[in-house]
Amino acid sequence: MATVNPQAVIDTEGYQVTRTVHIRSTPDRVWAALTRDDLVAQWFGSTADLPDLRVGGMGTFGFEGYGEFPVRIEEYDEPVVFAFTWGSPGEPLREDNSTLVRFTLVPDGDATLLTVLESGFDLLGRDPLVAMENNRGGWTAELDELVALLEGAA
Repeated sequence: MATVNPQAVIDTEGYQVTRTVHIRSTPDRVWAALTRDDLVAQWFGSTADLPDLRVGGMGTFGFEGYGEFPVRIEEYDEPVVFAFTWGSPGEPLREDNSTLVRFTLVPDGDATLLTVLESGFDLLGRDPLVAMENNRGGWTAELDELVALLEGAA
């Protein structure tokens, strides 16, 4: 049975979305699910292309019905922190069309505490509250899929 975790939350003052989940899996397995194309595509969107896993490396995440979102890796500290900037589908990354997503992994016995923090919504060229609400729902659903995948309930 999969672990039940709280939903993502919105910080309207900091213009960010946060969620922490407990995953009955090792940090190494969680890290692989965050960075390996074949595993990312099983829980986050429909395709992933991260050919250059280093700070500054570029890639894409594809979501059916939305297109391919450009990605630039901002932090890569295996297996502790993985962060990327991602923007609007089909557009180059710019400050007014992208947010920063930062995953932090903390060992917890035989499990892992994974926190995602997405920030920069106040810099978007659209209503930040709508964007945060959309992504709050997204991180709730997507991280539930990640937990299910890694805990064998997928």
